[in-house]
Amino acid sequence: MRLACWNVNGIRAAWGKGFGDWFAAAQADVVCLQETKAHPDQLGPAERQPDGWWSAWHWATKKKGYSGVACFAKTPPLACTLDLADERFHGEGRCINLEFPAFHLLNIYFPNGQMNEERLAYKMAFYDAFLEHAQALRRGKPVVVCGDFNTAHTELDIARPKENEKTSGFLPMERIWMDRFEAAGYVDTFRHLHPGEKDHYTWWSFRANARPRNVGWRIDYCYVSAELTDAIADAWIEPQVMGSDHCPIGLELSLPLT
Repeated sequence: MRLACWNVNGIRAAWGKGFGDWFAAAQADVVCLQETKAHPDQLGPAERQPDGWWSAWHWATKKKGYSGVACFAKTPPLACTLDLADERFHGEGRCINLEFPAFHLLNIYFPNGQMNEERLAYKMAFYDAFLEHAQALRRGKPVVVCGDFNTAHTELDIARPKENEKTSGFLPMERIWMDRFEAAGYVDTFRHLHPGEKDHYTWWSFRANARPRNVGWRIDYCYVSAELTDAIADAWIEPQVMGSDHCPIGLELSLPLT
């Protein structure tokens, strides 16, 4: 099973920046998008559901043109549900849950905590609710999680750790939660295959020419619950793919989708 994942920072804009070419070339079985910023009615039929694909969309109802996630699959899942179980976090279009025979897949766009203390508190509560949700699903079958976590976990995952130690996205409390998540039995698939490697990032600020200089953050991840560790065949980052302030990431598991 080959999974592609990308925070597109606006799917309508991404279609005008080569998204269709990337989608066709990805050779994925499942594609998960975050920050789509669109209601599917704002897209054409081929964009909502490309030929030969099943699709699911989840958009923000609290604020138009904000957040949003989408999934495309070559094989329809057994089930598709939206949001976390905790209703406090409904309305922002942040999570799609797909159930396949061998695993649950969560496509998730975690909140950003940089706006103010209230949003940081919301982000941390969302993290806790997400972990509870994932663990509940895991009691039935293994879990795969992909998306924008909005946190760089370790100093390996950020180009300027000292300068950002008081910035949301690299705060001690956020990084400690990532530690807790992994301690609960979830494996960072890219780091599993590339331990200790530096300069691998998935997001770059639009300011200060950050991307050409590779002054970035690795905040997009594919995780698997530990029981799938032996199935990790490959995990990668595609920094050469433009069209968003994030780049795509991917995961290959030696598991069938059907």
